[in-house]
Amino acid sequence: MLYLRLARLVVHMLYGMLVCAVIFPWIGTARRNGHIRRWSRQLLKMCNVTVEMAPGSSEPLVHAMIVANHVSWLDIFVIDALYPCRFVAKAEIRSWPLAGWLVDKAGTVFIARGNRRDLRHIFKGLVHSLQAGERVAFFPEGTTAAQGTLLPFHANLFEAAIDAEVMVQPFALSYVDDSGKLHPSVDFIGDMTFAQSVVAILGGKPVRARLHCLPAMAAAGAHRRELAQAAHDAVAGALGVHNAAAA
Repeated sequence: MLYLRLARLVVHMLYGMLVCAVIFPWIGTARRNGHIRRWSRQLLKMCNVTVEMAPGSSEPLVHAMIVANHVSWLDIFVIDALYPCRFVAKAEIRSWPLAGWLVDKAGTVFIARGNRRDLRHIFKGLVHSLQAGERVAFFPEGTTAAQGTLLPFHANLFEAAIDAEVMVQPFALSYVDDSGKLHPSVDFIGDMTFAQSVVAILGGKPVRARLHCLPAMAAAGAHRRELAQAAHDAVAGALGVHNAAAA
């Protein structure tokens, strides 16, 4: 059964690659986002992951910078299944088998660690995308963290929202099992590879991905560290984890 599910997942990713290569260059943002939303929902279904909005969630903004905690490679697809975004992600994701190519062609912007010139170039592109009305998302922890923990939020990219004068909306992501407890198969940390994580999720119990949309925050005129800390506090409160200072 596991091998069958793996085979279906590979075929689905190959189909997504075909759509990205053949269709995406010829269609606008709205139609592209429709493809991304449907494809992401199908991917999650194949992984036995259902997506739900947390009770009391705020209305998600169509035009905003989205910031979320980072648990798993599933995070991008959970958000895209509901509210497709242009993501900013670490450069290592590009090397993931199939999925790396897919998220690249879907418009993800990759950041190489320690490359200040790259960061400045990407920063200008993010400001332009936000000013053009796109929904941009990134994970300010900079890496994945085990559920039940939340790393400090790096403040650098919050400057793009300040310069573009757009709202910042925090999302809190969690993954639970049928009993409502944090799911043991989702954490993607340490030396675990992408392939190992895929096998753990496919071979594990059903997953309920819970997305909590939090109230948006005005970025215009704010200081990036204060904005990052406010977003961190909001996500920490929604997840019920210990707070920490922004970096």
